[in-house]
Amino acid sequence: MYLAHLKKLAIMNKFKYYFILLITTVSLFSCSKDNNTAEIVPPRDYAVQYATDLADIEEYLKNYYIEDVSPDVDTKITKIPAGGTQPSIFSYLNSPTFPKLLSREVKLHDITYKLYYLVLREGTGTSPSNVDEIYTTYRGEYLTTTKVDAVTTQTTTKFEEWIYEPQKANLFGYNIRGWKEIFPQFKTGNNTSNLDGTVSHTGFGAGVMFIPSGLAYYASGNASIPAYAPLIFSFKLYEMQRLDHEYAISGQSTLPTPDGIMSFQEDLDGDGYVWTKGELPTGAINPDDTDKDGIPDFLDVDDDGDGYGTKIEITKNGVVYPFAAIPSCDGNTTNPARIKKHLDKNCY
Repeated sequence: MYLAHLKKLAIMNKFKYYFILLITTVSLFSCSKDNNTAEIVPPRDYAVQYATDLADIEEYLKNYYIEDVSPDVDTKITKIPAGGTQPSIFSYLNSPTFPKLLSREVKLHDITYKLYYLVLREGTGTSPSNVDEIYTTYRGEYLTTTKVDAVTTQTTTKFEEWIYEPQKANLFGYNIRGWKEIFPQFKTGNNTSNLDGTVSHTGFGAGVMFIPSGLAYYASGNASIPAYAPLIFSFKLYEMQRLDHEYAISGQSTLPTPDGIMSFQEDLDGDGYVWTKGELPTGAINPDDTDKDGIPDFLDVDDDGDGYGTKIEITKNGVVYPFAAIPSCDGNTTNPARIKKHLDKNCY
């Protein structure tokens, strides 16, 4: 009987233990749910944030000056001291000589951005398109603006720097829209291989771009870059590589299927840029999409939608014509991007 009593006590204690454990678990879960659930904050309105970014960027341009530009176009930008008479960066707006501050309009997010960029040297070579691969060195900073008691304080924080070895960047796949817009405004330089294995660069384009957050990482930020931060890039453009971007999807794989026409040559309106649908303003018709199927020609294996691949249409005896060798159908050679061929013509 005593053993039965002990057994009964053990069962009751076990029941009590699991009951307490259950209550504790529920309580902890409830507390965790109440205290740790992150509030979902919707992204800020693009127009409102852009107005803030533009004001902050222009404030920076009016209060900082180019302290030094070395013979190798290394740039040092410094805040104008109180009472200083140094010319601000903004004073070079539309200057006829270098340095010159220019701006480019970018229509996106149902607004028109003003994207400022400082040209220290234009470059002596060739301008890339926004779908080419570039070789560049750069220093990236984000701009922070605080206002306390009507006093504005601005600071820049370096987040990345590649200044010794040029880095490759495929502008088509690059996340920062500002890069795609500004690099085509510059030109490459000359590159000479030295006996010691190094490369000397001369005549390259160099400048600084000031990018609103809507043309950068916006609400997401990136690594150490906070959300809604305008970005400043000092850069040099050394070289570029033309690319041919067409691809086909096979199952879950993406297979390169270049059509033999470099992507920059499929710029039908000749403005120096080709865009995908998501990169255009809302409702805009892509001027570089011949058959208007939503796929721009530089990504489309059948540009004119006639069932014959563009690569087949520009070949003769199975050999792709070099673009320069393709004859004009009507003698009009003012727009070399007008390259829509037919099997019976082999011309553009």
